[in-house]
Amino acid sequence: MPHQDPAERRVVDTGPPRRTRRASGYYRPRTEIDEQTTLGHTYVRSLMRSQLRAGLAVFAVLGLLIGPLPLVFNAMPDAHRLEWAVLGFCLYAPLVLLALWYVRRAERNERDFVRLVEDR
Repeated sequence: MPHQDPAERRVVDTGPPRRTRRASGYYRPRTEIDEQTTLGHTYVRSLMRSQLRAGLAVFAVLGLLIGPLPLVFNAMPDAHRLEWAVLGFCLYAPLVLLALWYVRRAERNERDFVRLVEDR
């Protein structure tokens, strides 16, 4: 048996493969997001769009609820007590309800996104 020089020996790398092939039909959205593929970008953009839609809905309701108040107050001179009552008491409940709706909507959007990413 011939003697081999140590410099000529082959080295076998047993580390994880650098690229793995997907089996046909195998689909992982989380991997798509982690690898920042076009599909993963689309998933994240979809979540951001739904969150933006909820924020714009809240902003629109606030604009419709609070926006006309200066005009109403200006049309009624000497109604300072009414102004404070409306601003201090009448708006508090709708603002709290609107904030609760927004938080629940944002959490539901995130839950739907996680369910979409993890279930498939």
